[in-house]
Amino acid sequence: MKTTATEMKNHFGEYLEGALSEPVVIEKSGRSIVVMLSMKEYERLMALDDAYWGEKALKAEKIGYIGRKESSEFLRSK
Repeated sequence: MKTTATEMKNHFGEYLEGALSEPVVIEKSGRSIVVMLSMKEYERLMALDDAYWGEKALKAEKIGYIGRKESSEFLRSK
């Protein structure tokens, strides 16, 4: 669903309800600037993001990534 900032301001309640079932893209001066989504969708996206970065961290540990403490000690020793 797409709307303008003016339309959003004038019919906020309707778009708030709409965002429960699909993202609402808000445009200003012809450009998409904001997306409003339901809390459920936001939490789903954050869980995906956490899982992605968690997997990256596990891979980094497996190939020899050193942590913050080890990095600081290494830099101080140089």
